[in-house]
Amino acid sequence: MTLAFQAGLGLLRQVLLLAGIAIAVFLLIRVVPGDVVDSMALEGSLDDEAIAALRAELGLDAGALTQFRIWASHALTGDFGNSLRFDRPAAELILDSLPTTLLLAALALSAGLALGIGLATAAVLWPRSPLPALVEALNLWSIALPTFCVGLAAILVFSVWLGWLPVIGQWLSPVLILALDIGGQVVKPLHEDLKEAATASHIRTARAKGLSPVRIVLRHLLPNALTTVVALGGLILAGMIGGALTMEVLFGLPGLGTLAFQAISGRDYPVIQAVVLVFAAGVVVVNWLADLAQRALDPRLRR
Repeated sequence: MTLAFQAGLGLLRQVLLLAGIAIAVFLLIRVVPGDVVDSMALEGSLDDEAIAALRAELGLDAGALTQFRIWASHALTGDFGNSLRFDRPAAELILDSLPTTLLLAALALSAGLALGIGLATAAVLWPRSPLPALVEALNLWSIALPTFCVGLAAILVFSVWLGWLPVIGQWLSPVLILALDIGGQVVKPLHEDLKEAATASHIRTARAKGLSPVRIVLRHLLPNALTTVVALGGLILAGMIGGALTMEVLFGLPGLGTLAFQAISGRDYPVIQAVVLVFAAGVVVVNWLADLAQRALDPRLRR
């Protein structure tokens, strides 16, 4: 199969996956008892007649299939509806929150990849140093410690006990916590690939020619092993999305995570659906691009 055909087939699979996610999210959030009208009724003094009128005005009295048909027909044109609580377009709320999330993700991803790639490379260059043990420790950190728990611990230690950092609005802790998690996901498989590649015949030839270990790793080993990082792209992004959601809520950053938390708390269906679709589309696109990059870098995968 040609790369173009595989790309088209992969894109079709991802679009179908995104459609399935949209349907699942639409149905699942309606399984939870109560809606935005019930939340408003608890906050104010709405009587039964006012509740019924408001529910009819918002279209919540229609059946689930009717609601989905109306929502899907508008969503295909880019209209995700209005927030039921703030009476603003959901797309507008997302655009206001998106820069914070993108900045947090970019800083954490850059720091995490630099940490993971740098540590894995250094561990191959100096295998008799403590660096290989540090590779194992960082990988274990990302597996065993959820970012939410680490974030709570960081608030307790650095904000409450030591008073070094504010709880609300600070970026240092969330960026470092996410970077450690991303670095831990990358460092172990990359280190294993680098060690395996170091046993190849052309690497032995390079050593025989007297090339320095640093040059061998940087020019011959690392470019080939970076396919591992590409392969992990979707996994890294999925973990980073979950981590960003919790970090934004914990540290009061006005991103998509905080917006999603507020929407879930208020049963704001259009905003919940729009935020989940944005995250899902991000993961789908990155997975698709990572698959294309792998096939372009490794012709064996095209077969």
